[in-house]
Amino acid sequence: MPAKNPFIDFAQDATAPALDLVAIVPDDNNDLVTVVRKIRVGVGGDVKLVTSQGTTVTFQNCYSGEELGPFFVARILANGTTATGLVGYC
Repeated sequence: MPAKNPFIDFAQDATAPALDLVAIVPDDNNDLVTVVRKIRVGVGGDVKLVTSQGTTVTFQNCYSGEELGPFFVARILANGTTATGLVGYC
């Protein structure tokens, strides 16, 4: 039986808590299954991403445990991303 969620009917906007989390595998050719609004870095390094509007940005020298965002991310690129253990908040 799934856990009861007393917040299910609350308005969901860009600043609301994430409804779900997704493990991110960087990929140069494919978008994420779901656009995410924040990224947690497991092991530090660079994160190269493409926003939902198509802008490519590299966040250099991210530290372990750092959270990037909020902004809408469509893809994490493999070429240019050295950080690992990435988790997306959606």
